[in-house]
Amino acid sequence: MIKPHGSEGLTPLYVEHADERRALAEQARSLNSVLLSSAGAANAVMLGAGYFTPLSGYMDKADALNVADSMRTGDGLFWPTPVLCLVDSVGHIVPGQSIALNDPNIDGSPVLGVMEVDKVETLSEQDMAHLSEKVYRTTDAAHPGVAAFKNQGRRLLSGAVKVLNFSYFKTEFAETFRTAVEIRAAIKNRGWKKTVAFQTRNPMHRAHEELCRIAMRRVGADGCVIHMLLGKLKPGDIPATVRGAAISKMVELYFQKNTVIIAGYGFDMLYAGPREAVLHAIFRQNMGATHFIIGRDHAGVGDYYGAFDAQTIFDDEVPKGELAIEIFNADHTAYSKKLDKVVMMREAPDHNMEDFVLLSGTKVREMLSHGIAPPAEFSRPEVAQILMDYYQSK
Repeated sequence: MIKPHGSEGLTPLYVEHADERRALAEQARSLNSVLLSSAGAANAVMLGAGYFTPLSGYMDKADALNVADSMRTGDGLFWPTPVLCLVDSVGHIVPGQSIALNDPNIDGSPVLGVMEVDKVETLSEQDMAHLSEKVYRTTDAAHPGVAAFKNQGRRLLSGAVKVLNFSYFKTEFAETFRTAVEIRAAIKNRGWKKTVAFQTRNPMHRAHEELCRIAMRRVGADGCVIHMLLGKLKPGDIPATVRGAAISKMVELYFQKNTVIIAGYGFDMLYAGPREAVLHAIFRQNMGATHFIIGRDHAGVGDYYGAFDAQTIFDDEVPKGELAIEIFNADHTAYSKKLDKVVMMREAPDHNMEDFVLLSGTKVREMLSHGIAPPAEFSRPEVAQILMDYYQSK
């Protein structure tokens, strides 16, 4: 199988042994504690699940700035985005202490993990602006990723982490949430030699469905992992439970059996465009995929990034040999009336725009809200019904 990023094997920070988990949870009751931000908690979940292999915990200020400037940590590891624990206040916490990390996303803020504090630092306004500019390519507070970043606090805690649970993801999304360890094992058990990964934070329409098939066919893949983001999104995005139901129905009815794994991961969307696309590629390499689909405006939002910046970063800024996973560059995909099938639009040069079935997201939401199914060429009727039920129940 493909090796994890920067390591011979996965390095999940979840404490596997129940006795050790209980002992750490008991110890945490007497430790100083901090309430994590949602992003900080998601980072802990990803560290625990092995997606952040080979990281051992949260980054310090020097590593954060190095990663922002050069996509490398101080010890030379290629990494595209800082992995931080930013809080409003650190109280009496000092380096060398063990502290409890409390989960902001569950009532009562239970302990999510334990950190061995290496450093306690402060990010200045200049530091925050610099990190935003490098990672998000903007400091605009209207950008949802920048807004979430700026709202986390300025006190930076770094150090190794032991993760005790997977927050709300394991309970609320029991059918979907999977660690990198679990997905890698599932791929191995199925005997897949080549695996395509498809990232989604939205329901999948006909174009997305066919894009997975196109990628599988062209790289000679044995299967595809449809990998859903389960964490915090921007207002207006469709909840993970609805997305999951829609995707499951599509796979059940329209994909050959045993060629698709549906899984989810516990991370808050950054909307960081190109940098986040590289991070997503690392996630997929760590979970065992050999190929990763990058489409138009991957991980983008608004007009902050060019349509294909998330593809060109792999050619322009990712050093050769740093990632083992291969990128499948995809164009905008749509149903061709001329050819009576879904195609990548760049591969239909004899077409005009009116030759495709194209609907804006706004138009689709408006139709669904009024109980009007989009054309069958755009969305499978069974998928459209699930989405109509959701919009009409709001």
